[in-house]
Amino acid sequence: MEITAAQVKELREKTGAGIMDAKKALTEAQGDMEKAMEVLRQKGIASADKKMGRIAAEGLIASFVDGNVGAMIEVNCETDFVAKNEEFKELVQNLAKQVAKVNPADVDALLGSTCECCGKKIEDAIKEKIAKIGEKITVRRFVRVEGNPSTYIHNGKIGVLLNTDKAVEEVQKDVCLHIASSAPEFVSRKDVPQEVIDEETRIEMGKEDLAKKPENIRAKIVEGRVNKIMSHRCLLEQPFIKNPDQTIQDLINGKMEIKSFTRWVLGEGLEKRNENFAEEVANQMKK
Repeated sequence: MEITAAQVKELREKTGAGIMDAKKALTEAQGDMEKAMEVLRQKGIASADKKMGRIAAEGLIASFVDGNVGAMIEVNCETDFVAKNEEFKELVQNLAKQVAKVNPADVDALLGSTCECCGKKIEDAIKEKIAKIGEKITVRRFVRVEGNPSTYIHNGKIGVLLNTDKAVEEVQKDVCLHIASSAPEFVSRKDVPQEVIDEETRIEMGKEDLAKKPENIRAKIVEGRVNKIMSHRCLLEQPFIKNPDQTIQDLINGKMEIKSFTRWVLGEGLEKRNENFAEEVANQMKK
């Protein structure tokens, strides 16, 4: 039977499928719109499974804070173009909310949970987005805290989730901004594992400029250097970015205590695609 342009348009509006995919599905379903939607769903989910082997190191970091609960999540896709897609942004924001509400134990538990927004399993909702958007989408990691959370997300690329003993909004905001900018690794010196200090000590002891100095002098110089290194890596000892004359400890004194923080950079440690856009288009045209 002949498939009309109006039918193709209707199916595309309902599913977001491409023109040729919509036409093929309607042909296969002999013009039955419901069957055509089912065909696309089946093929879409199958193609989504195929896409899961591709590199996904772009994406977004998003957060959600509601009362005493805060959550932050990183969801990856293949291209920055998709990361700017409004549907993808909405998906990631809803996933952050899901983490806050459901408190899943891990990524698998999150994927197996039921979405409060759409009533579907999170895994199925993601597969539908993969089919529609056309890229691999993966939930990489999330964190959830209870207490007095605050957050700062910089362009979806850097995320901070801070937890304090008291809610002091303006100070929390300043600390979040500072963490995003200055990249501390620990809250305070007591949080630094001994093996980290031992490794820094070993590195400093091996530097050539200390080779000819007496052992006791070397030890004192190294101790001073390691202390300086640790002060740069510990949040409370860092000079406040808005006012370097005071440390973060000075900033929060008498106002609140920092219980924990998490700082992520999008895609850190992941393999990156090295294809350029022209090559990507050429590769798509070959398929």
